[in-house]
Amino acid sequence: MPLPPAENFALQDRVTHDKYGLGSVIGVEEGVAVLVDFGAETHRIIAPYVKLFKL
Repeated sequence: MPLPPAENFALQDRVTHDKYGLGSVIGVEEGVAVLVDFGAETHRIIAPYVKLFKL
């Protein structure tokens, strides 16, 4: 079964991640990855962003 299309994120989008919690998008590599500031940590989340959701 194919994965659903990756969600599109933009700079400053508020997001939540199953492991890291609430964050804000600070960088976008279109269709590849997003850089998210979770406060204490910054993480590069790779597409298809299965645990990352827009708020």
